[in-house]
Amino acid sequence: MGIRVCVAGATGWVGRALIPAIAISQDLVLGGAVSRSHSGQSLGEVLALPHLKLTISRCVEDALAVPTDVLIDYTSPHVVKSNVLHAISQGCGVVIGTSGLTEADYKEIDAAALRKRVGVLAAGNFAVTAALQLKFALMAARFAQSWEIIDYAHADKIDAPSGMTRELAHRLSLVRAPVPEVPIEETRGPKESRGVTLDGTQVHSIRLPGYIIAAEVHFGLPNQRLSIRYEAGSGAEPYVEGTLLAVRKVGSFTG
Repeated sequence: MGIRVCVAGATGWVGRALIPAIAISQDLVLGGAVSRSHSGQSLGEVLALPHLKLTISRCVEDALAVPTDVLIDYTSPHVVKSNVLHAISQGCGVVIGTSGLTEADYKEIDAAALRKRVGVLAAGNFAVTAALQLKFALMAARFAQSWEIIDYAHADKIDAPSGMTRELAHRLSLVRAPVPEVPIEETRGPKESRGVTLDGTQVHSIRLPGYIIAAEVHFGLPNQRLSIRYEAGSGAEPYVEGTLLAVRKVGSFTG
């Protein structure tokens, strides 16, 4: 028997791309689906996949009444933490694709996962190209001591900075702290114009119509500049490969 998976946010933007990929996988079994807006309906009818006979649950608590190995969460910042903690309490591993969790939230989730001896794998962005941006930025930070991040998203994205940008800033802080020419507290004029200081990095969030998801890390050295940019397209397919890789990996560690 394969890894038993439940998808929270099954009829959302990423969920609609994930479900067919899980359904055709040889080592994954779709055992649950959660969607508040389509609860009680047939998942196959909602997604136009007639072979799926699964009934959509209203909440994670209902869906996890069926034995489950891994919960995938692509819901909203309002409910992701409670979803994750409930899954952990049931002994499920969790893959988190929802942004909006804080550092304190992750510490609480880590402690709960360690107590139950399950794994939780979260990423600000599961696209392979986003992972490459992170890797290349960490390499660049070893040689450049000054950088800032610009975080782009659609106008109705309620969390800022994005989870991807938060992760990027945190991981960069593990390499070194950037060194500004003028300390932020010595800025003349509104200090907010210099963005927010996140794990030592200045981050500037843009939320406008016409944008999807993007992030730029700008490195500055005397007489030279380096920009590393990730930009998402309009489809959710890029997130599927990374998410399923995480599902297969999350059972191999705890915390």
